[in-house]
This record gives sequence, C-alpha cells and structure tokens, in this order.
Amino acid sequence: MADVPENASEHCPGTTSEQAGKSAPCQGCPNQKLCASGATKAPDPAIAEIGEKLSTVKHKILVLSGKGGVGKSTFSAHLAHALASDITKEIALLDVDICGPSIPRIMGLEGEQVHQSGSGWSPVYVEDNLAVMSIGFLLSSPDDAVIWRGPKKNGIIKQFLRDVDWGELDYLIVDTPPGTSDEHLSIVQYLSATHVDGAIIITTPQEVSLQDVRKEIRFCQKVKMPIIGVVENMSGFVCPKCKNTSQIFPPSTGGAEKMCADLKLPLLGKVPLDPRIARSCDEGRSFLSDVPDSPAAEVYQKIVKSEFVFRKRPTQMSIV
Repeated sequence: MADVPENASEHCPGTTSEQAGKSAPCQGCPNQKLCASGATKAPDPAIAEIGEKLSTVKHKILVLSGKGGVGKSTFSAHLAHALASDITKEIALLDVDICGPSIPRIMGLEGEQVHQSGSGWSPVYVEDNLAVMSIGFLLSSPDDAVIWRGPKKNGIIKQFLRDVDWGELDYLIVDTPPGTSDEHLSIVQYLSATHVDGAIIITTPQEVSLQDVRKEIRFCQKVKMPIIGVVENMSGFVCPKCKNTSQIFPPSTGGAEKMCADLKLPLLGKVPLDPRIARSCDEGRSFLSDVPDSPAAEVYQKIVKSEFVFRKRPTQMSIV
C-alpha cells in the first residue's frame, strides 16, 4: 500500500513507491528529501505493534459491501449482538466507516464519549461483554461532517487498532465503509501481522448490488483476504402479520445464491426485509432481542452458528 502524506501533491506516487522523492510531482514537495532517502519504504512499525495488541483477540471478522445502502452496518451491529448473547464470550465492534459512522446510533450510544486511560482509549460498552469504538464518539455532534483526506483516515484507523484498550476478546467485528478504498487498504496493511478469520460480504438480491459485490470479492482475492461467506440482505419481505413473502428487490440474475454457486463461495444466509429492523436501529435497540422469533432473527442466529464463521483459518494477507 502506498501511503500519501497529507501535505503531498495531488499526484504523489506514495511514500513506499520506488518513485518516491524522484518523480515530477515530488519536485518542491516538503517530503521530497525524506522520501528520496528511502527511509519511508521501511515497514510501518505500527503493524508489529498492532499485531501484538490484537494477539489477545481470538477471531477478527471484517464486514464488507460493494456499495452503500445494503445494510452492512445493520448486519455488523446485529452480528455483534448475536455473538454477545453468549455471556461467556467477549465481543467488540469497531466502526471504521470514518465518513458515515452509523454504529453509535444503531447501538444506542449516541452522545457517548471515549475516555483515555493508562492503557489507551477505553471503548464504550453496550453490555458488559460488548464494546464499541467509532469515530462518532469523537465528534461534537452526530451531524458533524468528517472531511478528511486519506492519510488522516488511515491515521485514525491505526489508532483504533493500536491504541484502544480492547483487552481479551473472542470476536472483533470490523464494520468497514462501502467499496474498496483507503480504509480497506489500511485495514489490510495494519492487520497483516495478525490472524484474520476473513470477511463477510453483504449484498442485496438485485444485479446492481451484485455487480459491485463481485468487485469486492476480487479485492479480497487480490489482497489474500479469506472470504467467510456472503449474506443476502433484504432478501424478500416477510409480512409480520400474514407471513407471506414478497420480492421487493427481485433477484433478476439469480441473486446471491447463483453468484455464490458460480464463484464457489458459501452463502451464509438470506436475511428478509423487516421494517422492525429499521425501527430497532433508529431507536438504538437490538432487533434480535425485540423480535427474537422473527424470520430475520432466526437467520442471524443460523449465521452465528455456521461452521464458516467459527472455523479457524491461518491467514497471511498481502500488502498492496
């Protein structure tokens, strides 16, 4: 991954590039001498520090989506809730969607603040065994816009992984922004010295969503990130009263099921569209606790118990 300093020119080749300090855009840059010396090509010492910090975390799962609006953060939050329903397990949810941090609202933590301790930032707790960290806790208002360039985003992600006092965890769920951008490359780089179980990819049934998910799958393959499986969200609408199912987003090309069959990936589950999920998220409550016997809640529980989620994977990701 080629890091770009915040004060660099628009066409900076990156501090780890072979052209660092030598190309035309480097002329006049305040970082030119340092980059040309080769010092910036050394591995970021934070990678080893993060590897040591997260050595007490048994499972690390990234939640990805090819596009926005498919319910990725909703899934991340409820996956954390479902895992935390086992009170013998310690769970944490890390929100690295820097520009769109919705996790504080979904988890009922708006207005909470992060506190500093001798061992680092203390995450905010929803339950005794469920911790949350988000850039949303560092903003003065939920309406504040985060207008940051890539280097500043990368810096806060590094701090979240290295400087938060996570303690011993069974699961760390990382909610990422949509797409394949700086944040994703940073996560891959900073987690490269530690074991990562893999990624759960969220999609909706229609082809416009699946098209972007295929790009996300290619990203994972390129950086050698294991794919735990795919979840099809908003997979039909189940009427809470009559229990009949309607296709709100018709799977015109076969949906996630056909895509997974074609690409030989596990389909972890199909979560039906339920308006009560949106209401629970708006009100900061767990849908799984509010409506535990609903079809959607049953799918979440099935996913948590899936062999694909619990299976250990030796992982070595590449740094691009």
